[in-house]
Amino acid sequence: MQLIDSHCHFDFDAFAPDRDLVWRRCKEAGVTQLIIPGVSIEQWPDLAALVQRESAWHAAIGVHPWWVSRLDVAPAELEQTICTEAAGRHFVAVGECGLDAATDAPMDLQLAVFRAQVLAACRLNLPLIVHVHKAHNETLRLLKELQPPRGGVIHAFSGSEQMAGDYWSLGFYLGIGGTITYERAAKTRRAVAAAPLESLLLESDAPDMPLAGRQGERNSPAYMPEVAETLAQLRGQSVEEIARQTRKNTQQLFAL
Repeated sequence: MQLIDSHCHFDFDAFAPDRDLVWRRCKEAGVTQLIIPGVSIEQWPDLAALVQRESAWHAAIGVHPWWVSRLDVAPAELEQTICTEAAGRHFVAVGECGLDAATDAPMDLQLAVFRAQVLAACRLNLPLIVHVHKAHNETLRLLKELQPPRGGVIHAFSGSEQMAGDYWSLGFYLGIGGTITYERAAKTRRAVAAAPLESLLLESDAPDMPLAGRQGERNSPAYMPEVAETLAQLRGQSVEEIARQTRKNTQQLFAL
């Protein structure tokens, strides 16, 4: 079984003490590639340098909604900033970007920053990694308006079957992670059980989003097989089939 972690913050300080050891455990567990999202302009150079160490690590470029208030360029300039930074470097996506109604950043500012990143993805012909929390209507409205040609993935999807269908119809995969290991996440578990397997990606969101039974611990991409096994159980399919199709989906979206 070979898996790709489509969303892992492997550059974060939480992995600084033992990053090489964690990666070795990932490979032993069958996790063969990682997509590492961008979160802030300040982070991009270090992230680009990190992925040069390992060909199986892939970087994205973006500004996470939690970092929007710290942005030191005007939203109107961000599209060009991303395109300039991406020149001569290999980024597989634009993101992590999106909207989060639970942050202190004004929604108007978040929308302007998100719009700039969607436009950058259109110019660069890259998919998007989208963070959306309590702002699905606004997110869907913007994606329908701009129609990014490469689509993307809705990171940490936790919506309904209807919402899953709405995103998939726009060319957006659903990122499935540790949330589905919690029995209380009944709505999300029903949605991922009903969605086409061709629409799903697996992700860890490590070091965050720990699995059931590991609350309070640092999450790791090495735990991805447990997510795959849970998804297989929810769908009544073999874990090998889950691994094979989600890996294919991830390779297709990010052109790996």
